[in-house]
Amino acid sequence: MAKIILMADGAVLQEMTLSKERITIGRRPGNDIVIDNLAISGQHAAITTIADDSFLEDLGSTNGTLVNGQPVKKHFLQNGDVIELAKYRIQYQAAPRRESGIASAAADALSTLTQNTQPYNPAQMYDDGVRQGSIKITSGASNGKEMRLTKALTTIGRPGIAVAAITRNPQGFAITHIEGDSHPVVNGQSIGAATHALRDGDMLDIAGTTMQFNLG
Repeated sequence: MAKIILMADGAVLQEMTLSKERITIGRRPGNDIVIDNLAISGQHAAITTIADDSFLEDLGSTNGTLVNGQPVKKHFLQNGDVIELAKYRIQYQAAPRRESGIASAAADALSTLTQNTQPYNPAQMYDDGVRQGSIKITSGASNGKEMRLTKALTTIGRPGIAVAAITRNPQGFAITHIEGDSHPVVNGQSIGAATHALRDGDMLDIAGTTMQFNLG
């Protein structure tokens, strides 16, 4: 299980295992990690974790959030990343991977970043009434290759250029921008920073790779 380590002036102040799906960091007492410093906003940032994958989101803080020295709004966390909030540092330590990758052809085109560790179970897929989803690559050397979206969260894209997350919940599937200057494009329109519900047949463009979202 992933964990974070809060430090200031070289001293460790707190360690926390990311056992909850979402934790908040801020100055107010109700946060999971409380930092009593005026440079920290009341609710400064949040970390969302699904299985072995976590991403950080700045919650509109006054002084901003940095990761490895770079300002971020959303960021897919990787092992060893250092989150900076004023003088405080939070190091992210990822959970060990128990399985890796998707089919190599799809990986070449998508540079897919997450694969949760739970095995595919068709019965679990339909417990909440949501139809099965998939994305089919429609450009490049892997044109025609298809990947089933069997996880609660799948991130796709190219680190440093554009990374997006496709999430699955009882209402269906949605896509949201995680990091990078290039935002996902759905049916020719950029979704910006908003979360966008996906419909059967939607055409996506992420980091220059085009693909079609399908419901089974």
